[in-house]
Amino acid sequence: MQIRLIIAGKPALAYAKTGVDEYLKRLSRFSGYEMVVIKAGSREDVSARLLERSTGCFRVAMDERGEALTTRKFADRLEALERRGEIKTVAFLIGASDGHTQELRDACDLVLSLSSLTLQHELALLVLLEQLYRVASLRAGMPYHRD
Repeated sequence: MQIRLIIAGKPALAYAKTGVDEYLKRLSRFSGYEMVVIKAGSREDVSARLLERSTGCFRVAMDERGEALTTRKFADRLEALERRGEIKTVAFLIGASDGHTQELRDACDLVLSLSSLTLQHELALLVLLEQLYRVASLRAGMPYHRD
């Protein structure tokens, strides 16, 4: 199963660029991760582009109104999607500063929260990448995650 992160605009803040690069490098030892950058813009334009680029994928909107999972539950959810067999790509959608439209949230298979706090979109990307790395290392039996 492939993991695709579709984000609005490249990270511009120094801490985000450094962190994103670090976690993409760490994830490169595991197969199947890619990041796609779309043009930033209005909430409506970004949501439309996110939906267009995620056609055919299992869509996960990252939104503070979504379901909150522990790392273990997140790992279990990804493993369950993989076991289903028919899902080839899971696309995590991160909008720009204005967030997602209700239409995008309704079109997604899952709305997931990283925090009940509203996170700046570059920080949300960094947190999501760290959690994806944590899940990948957990599944690989590496000692990175500790309960």
